[in-house]
Amino acid sequence: MIDTASPIVASPAVSPREERVGMLLVFLSALMWSFGGTIARFITVGDSWTVIFWRSVWAAAFLVCFMVWRDGWRGTLTLFRDMGLPGLAVGICFATASTAFVVALAYTTVANILLMQAGVPLLAALFAWALFRERVGAATWVAIAAVIAGVATMVSESLDGAVSPIGDGLALLIAVMFSVATVITRRFSGVRMTPATCLGTMLAAGFAVSQASTFAVSVSDMGFLFAFGVVNLGLGLAFFATGARLIPAAIAALLGTFEPILGPIWVWLIHSEVPSGRTIIGGAVVVTALLVHIGLEFKRQARPERAGVTGVPSPN
Repeated sequence: MIDTASPIVASPAVSPREERVGMLLVFLSALMWSFGGTIARFITVGDSWTVIFWRSVWAAAFLVCFMVWRDGWRGTLTLFRDMGLPGLAVGICFATASTAFVVALAYTTVANILLMQAGVPLLAALFAWALFRERVGAATWVAIAAVIAGVATMVSESLDGAVSPIGDGLALLIAVMFSVATVITRRFSGVRMTPATCLGTMLAAGFAVSQASTFAVSVSDMGFLFAFGVVNLGLGLAFFATGARLIPAAIAALLGTFEPILGPIWVWLIHSEVPSGRTIIGGAVVVTALLVHIGLEFKRQARPERAGVTGVPSPN
């Protein structure tokens, strides 16, 4: 999940073809991310920290190779050097979220985790208001309230013992960490998301080294861990980083909703993991609130600022 509520600023003009390519790449990023829970369910390693280590190692290796291919060795080192404290903070948030995702899979359903993440853009707006007093419109407040109600519905199962409170607590932590990372990224727009996220995978791998009971895995598991790190995490981020700059933020957010929508479907079709009734209800509330909010935001971005002037799209 990436920032989907950036303020409107002027962006370089892109051709209709480039915009279509950008939409395709952002959709592909959501598609890659939606496979996370499905891939994880194939992995038989009993220690979650072993999974976190290998997933993070493969993701870090892929992202480093991607940045070197795109920017060269010198450019890649410059990206890491120029991140500063904001980049470190984003990396820590991402390390926490990616670690919590793997651990949470052992305690709760994929649907619970992904549907809570659908509310990240609205939670980010709430945090930005609380921390920096950024203006929040009435429609956004209504959407935030709906997201809180939807998440509360999903979490309520852990209160009566239907599911593990640890799993839902970790799922909520993931959403909070992504929201904080979004706010930091918006506040310090010079921070490049790709190196910061790569740093997060390195931090996650480093911490997992101290927690894992073993690093030995079967050939089959290593194949799935490679896909978990490279395809699900690394390739998804590369697609997003390349495509999101070509399309308005509201469209990027709309395409990003395919992750929480498709993720539970893949797990249901392949692993027969059926979401509970409360998860379906709460998730429907969250996704509906997000889609309505994105629709209103898209109309606002497209509205001419003055007669005869076309609205300027916002880069992500």
